[in-house]
Amino acid sequence: MKAKPPRKAPEIREAPSGGFAPLVRAPLPGPRARKILERDGLVVSPAYTRTYPLVIERGEGSYVIDPDGNRFLDFTAGVAVNALGHAHPEIVRAVSEQAARFVHMAGTDFYYGVMGEFAERLSALVPGKGPKRCFLTNSGTEAIEAAIKLSRYATRRPRMIAFFGCFHGRSMGSLSLTASKPAQRRHFAPFLDVSHAPYGDLEFVEKQLFRRTTPPEDVAAIFVEAIQGEGGYHVAPPGFLEGLRRICDAHGILLVVDEVQTGLGRTGKWWAVEHSGVDPDILCCAKPIGGGLPLGAMITRSELQTWPSGSHANTFGGNPLACAAGLRTIDLIGDGLLENARSMGSLLADGLREISKEIPHAGPPRGLGLMQAVDVLKRPDGALDPERRDRIVNAAFEKGLLLLGCGEGAIRFLPALNIEKGHLDAALRIFREALRTP
Repeated sequence: MKAKPPRKAPEIREAPSGGFAPLVRAPLPGPRARKILERDGLVVSPAYTRTYPLVIERGEGSYVIDPDGNRFLDFTAGVAVNALGHAHPEIVRAVSEQAARFVHMAGTDFYYGVMGEFAERLSALVPGKGPKRCFLTNSGTEAIEAAIKLSRYATRRPRMIAFFGCFHGRSMGSLSLTASKPAQRRHFAPFLDVSHAPYGDLEFVEKQLFRRTTPPEDVAAIFVEAIQGEGGYHVAPPGFLEGLRRICDAHGILLVVDEVQTGLGRTGKWWAVEHSGVDPDILCCAKPIGGGLPLGAMITRSELQTWPSGSHANTFGGNPLACAAGLRTIDLIGDGLLENARSMGSLLADGLREISKEIPHAGPPRGLGLMQAVDVLKRPDGALDPERRDRIVNAAFEKGLLLLGCGEGAIRFLPALNIEKGHLDAALRIFREALRTP
């Protein structure tokens, strides 16, 4: 059979408004995108949570282009993975250079310099005194799994505590911690021994769990997000993380902070936990740390990692391509983009706040830095309106803005850390229009 010649990628059409606005030709999806959707529907598992029919042909910075040439402004950043946007030339170069040397040689069995260098650089960013050690994985879920195993090994205790609304992953150990939506847990029991408490409620942990169901001497670790991500972008209340640190210290429990979505500058600091001044025993991260490639990490105080060779491992964790991209990502973020996340995040929150004053069913923003969310509300009672939320997200897509929901009725905004004011202005204009969706 004669091979088909490669199809030329569609050109990005010039956009108005200083080049920041997206450019979309309705109806969506276009004919080329529909063909891809049809094939996908026949062969790909229905378990994935596709929100709207976006098909990506390529990406550039804060934009993605579909096979029909439509250009979308991306305020999802690959669910916080693409910290520097799509196809950043420095990251592309780092991956290409590493691929020319070698693509894979399992770091669980052999040594290569880029793995140790990345672990050293990443660990140096994590708060806390003294030396640290890093276990590299492919994802946030795997980082949480490593933390579960290490905390049980180090303490010889079987039980854990997590919080309602949390999302720590979907593999069986991490799913035991997750308490965000019933669909994530339905028909998968039994789980590990995890007790859940309301997020932000220290008294419930001490006066309910410890006194009634969960003796503290049986608890290996408390797992917590400094900002609940998939659960709704709820920021830890003042004193909450500090209180958990106190509880853990009093009872010999390890404090595990999940920074999978919040880490590497998203909130204007390297880690969201830094806003509280709390030092975790274990920090789990993933998403942005590989520059868009699969990479996660569990970073601990060095003395915790007493487990012997063979007690935990994986084939692709710390793969050389992702480590090379991760090193370049750390270099590129630096203090400049941390400041940009703070300043652009403030402008984004201000814009969303003004919209919430204009439009009754848009709640006020919450979050830190470039991690913001607004609730979609019913009126006059102010209850969450998840159905309308979904319609608004779809309306924004049809106008060229990519957003995602979170929690029961919220819409999240997490653009690239190098976002510019023009991108924010374009996104806020489209979001205001989409909110008019009945």
